[in-house]
Amino acid sequence: MRLVLFLISLCLAAPALACGGLEPCRLGDRSYHVVPPEGWDGTSPLPVLLHFHGWGRLGRVPVQSPRTGGAANGAGVLFVAPDGLGRTWAFRRDGGVDTPFALDVLGDVARRFPTEGQPIVVSGYSWGALMAARFACESGAQIDALLLIAGAFPPDLPCQGRPARVSHVHGTTDTVLDFPYGPNGETTAAVALWRSQLGCADETRQFEWKAVEWLTHTRHEWDCADGLVTMDVHDASHLIPRGWVARHLSEILSAPGG
Repeated sequence: MRLVLFLISLCLAAPALACGGLEPCRLGDRSYHVVPPEGWDGTSPLPVLLHFHGWGRLGRVPVQSPRTGGAANGAGVLFVAPDGLGRTWAFRRDGGVDTPFALDVLGDVARRFPTEGQPIVVSGYSWGALMAARFACESGAQIDALLLIAGAFPPDLPCQGRPARVSHVHGTTDTVLDFPYGPNGETTAAVALWRSQLGCADETRQFEWKAVEWLTHTRHEWDCADGLVTMDVHDASHLIPRGWVARHLSEILSAPGG
């Protein structure tokens, strides 16, 4: 309720903001949502979380979700949620319309807010995770962390991007985008592309990881020449695990250079 009231207040905020919260910002013939963290002083630099919504949704949905927009707010992060054309994303092949649109969104955000030189985290849920991966592969943007939730590209996808950190989470009972087992039943196939991109060692650390007490993830973690790759496996279905984005933002922003 507190988050909803905060978003409503943003919609009624000073004219200088022009848009924000549940009120979309227009960019050409398209739109996006942007929400500064509650209590922001209007001048301090802001890290950015660029989040791609799931199929059939618009940016206002993750804005209102405590698991995405609420997580960004709690971490003191500027939350940016583009609206997909037809409530979906052109992620299936490179050269689509959505990567340049998302770059334009980041450019427009930088004109409105003090984001220059701040960490950029890119995330996505379901089909939005596939769009986030596409953006990371072809945009050329410097991405400090890529958070992929219940959506994975195959390991042979042509990709030029090297985010400093890639974290993926997926449920083994997912019936919307099935859990991506490897050819021999491996449970870490979802991050094979990123392990290759970042030059990860074969050895993996495996341990239990929790963001909330009632959902245990099996965490796989690799040290890589160009960063860190993690994969969290749980036995729930097609969802954004509660607390998962929030804990990752905390880890990312508290890391050296974050």
